Amino acid sequence: MRRNVIRGTTWRTCALGASWFQGGKAMTVTVETHARVCTITLVRPEARNAVNPETAQALYAAFRAFEEDDDADLAVLTGAGDAFCSGFDLKSAASGMASEWIASVDIPEDWSDPVAQPLPGPMGPSRLMLSKVVIAAVEGPAVAGGMELAAWCDLRVMAQGAVTGVFCRRWGVPLIDGGTVRLPRIIGQGRANDLILTGRPVDAEEALALGFASRICAKGEALATAQALAQDLIRFPQGCLRADHLSARLSPDDLAEALRREWRSVSLFSAEGASGAARFAAGKGRGGSLDDF
Repeated sequence: MRRNVIRGTTWRTCALGASWFQGGKAMTVTVETHARVCTITLVRPEARNAVNPETAQALYAAFRAFEEDDDADLAVLTGAGDAFCSGFDLKSAASGMASEWIASVDIPEDWSDPVAQPLPGPMGPSRLMLSKVVIAAVEGPAVAGGMELAAWCDLRVMAQGAVTGVFCRRWGVPLIDGGTVRLPRIIGQGRANDLILTGRPVDAEEALALGFASRICAKGEALATAQALAQDLIRFPQGCLRADHLSARLSPDDLAEALRREWRSVSLFSAEGASGAARFAAGKGRGGSLDDF
């Protein structure tokens, strides 16, 4: 992992790469901590912040570091440019680059505690259960695995023009980053069934009505709105806030069991997802179209 740190009295910034690929590449995740709020940004705007294996490991490392950082109380997850995250990088999947990464994040049979036994997921932090609050700041698409990342966060701020949805439905790529576990708890089973089975797009206004979005704001204001919300939460005694936050969620052993159950569908990533990824890489179904995939 490449890490460059600049320290000051009020700001600390760093860029995180990943050691999963030898030699290293350009940084795809950046971290800034200011006024006890850690902002973690996906930086692959050329791919609409799709997560490849390198980025997944960098994102996982960033959130592990945030959890251990005594100078940060809350985190905001966002994406550079005009996208939050368009999901797992299907071009890397089509090229075969992702196969080794998917195999490396297999869930051990005895895994039972995402707090004491942290594990990376295909998208990075999706199997972590942090004690601190994470807020998603969503501009543009938060789809497929990007929707799962947003669902992993505790609160979601969506800007006008943002869209979410299980877009991987059309490519035969299963939800393996907690989407089937978290969506029903966030919006209810019936509404989750609709989104999971149809893969249809959901705009910010509908996401708010469904309960997926916690707040909506003007286009271009998601990050500022999320950071302001984080500052509101920092005013409260953090021990009590975190205790209530933990009690409101699935217990660690229940979460581990649910994620292990979901992970059983990973074989479909090779069985159906490989051909779907190849179709996407060839230019089919771009922009969330259901007409040509």
